[in-house]
Amino acid sequence: MPTFYDFQRAPSPRRARIVLAEKGIAHKVRQIDLATAEQLSDEYRAINPACTVPALVLDDGAVLTDNAGIAAWAEAVQPDPPLLGTSPLEKAAVASWNSRIEGECFMAIAEVLRNTSKGMIDRALPGPNNFAQIPELAARGQARLAQFLDRFEDHMKSRDWVATDGFSLADITAGVALDFAGWVKVDANQGRPGIAAWRARLAQRPSYGL
Repeated sequence: MPTFYDFQRAPSPRRARIVLAEKGIAHKVRQIDLATAEQLSDEYRAINPACTVPALVLDDGAVLTDNAGIAAWAEAVQPDPPLLGTSPLEKAAVASWNSRIEGECFMAIAEVLRNTSKGMIDRALPGPNNFAQIPELAARGQARLAQFLDRFEDHMKSRDWVATDGFSLADITAGVALDFAGWVKVDANQGRPGIAAWRARLAQRPSYGL
């Protein structure tokens, strides 16, 4: 049975938790306490030298150290329900939207949080190396997030799901990202009925509460 390295409060491993739950893939869980920098310990570095969570250690000892790899593996070993699309066009749409949300939304929020949080002084980027905070990046992140939310609201006004006619990895990534926006005091629902309705649909899925 695979072992999933998690930190319950962090958004990045939550994405993988939802994928594994939607796929019904049984796994063991080991919590890595980011609050005490356990990800920087020698023990965890031996598992994932990048010092990030999530990580998934497979039965054969192979280690998957990011959401992209975990999602691709999960789709291959458990094709149903499909999360990466079924037709070539759907697969392209899911991949495109997932990448866009990561770059334009998730990273914008991370820019704000990591460059303003007192707990992340000299930890402005995840990983084994320390980086100083840059306040200007926080301001840029706030502007990028606001612009993304406006565009995303226009997209979701006439849709039930982000990339295709059904729930997909793009919904997982976007849903976790917009919850993450609350960490920087941004309410993604405010003044955005399309986003609010979509998030209400997400909240009805059992996996989403994980």
